Amino acid sequence: MKITFYGQNTLLIKINDIRVLVDPFISGNPLSKDKVDIDTIKADYILLTHAHQDHVLDAEAIAKKTNATIVSNYEIAMYYQNLGIEVHPMNHGGEWSFEFGNVKYVNAVHTSSFADGTYGGQPGGFIIEGERKTIYIAGDTALTMDMKLIPLRYKLDLAILPIGDNFTMGIDDAIIASDFVECDKVLGVHYDTFGYIEIDHDEAKRKFFAKNKDLMLLDIGGSLEL
Repeated sequence: MKITFYGQNTLLIKINDIRVLVDPFISGNPLSKDKVDIDTIKADYILLTHAHQDHVLDAEAIAKKTNATIVSNYEIAMYYQNLGIEVHPMNHGGEWSFEFGNVKYVNAVHTSSFADGTYGGQPGGFIIEGERKTIYIAGDTALTMDMKLIPLRYKLDLAILPIGDNFTMGIDDAIIASDFVECDKVLGVHYDTFGYIEIDHDEAKRKFFAKNKDLMLLDIGGSLEL
């Protein structure tokens, strides 16, 4: 499993030969728009955690160019189906076996609406069980006790958590979240894109290290392999 970071909550996850794109927000991201060309991105599936523009801005364009299937909650899926895009609707607590692995749609505490005001259902996160590795993509969320349910069924190899604060968890709550999901290897997302969510990278890493945890902050275009 190879995970490439494109800024904010945008990830390209390659599992064997399948490419899974998460929350594509590139062309409007001041940190990534000059570094990543969306026309070069290949995707077989696009997972959307919720409908906010900083998570879905490029979903339509990429899906139509690549014929990717959009996977999200029912309301988001129907929104894109009405645009002629192939979709797979899910909802909280449900799971489905895709060709790249098993996906479970889990709770997140946030809001969800499209830029035009269309209702975007309830936000969520994803647990992806690949052939050998299992990851948790929290999406935009507050710290929630629901996270404690995850290790009852899954042994995570990586937790992908928002750390920018203000709109989501900040560093201190993300550390607690990693305890709740019982995963000490964390990829931080949803930080620095806007003034509200700028963080001190060194301080964030120190706080995680003090709790015997590994916080990874990738450069845009940077990757890690599990």
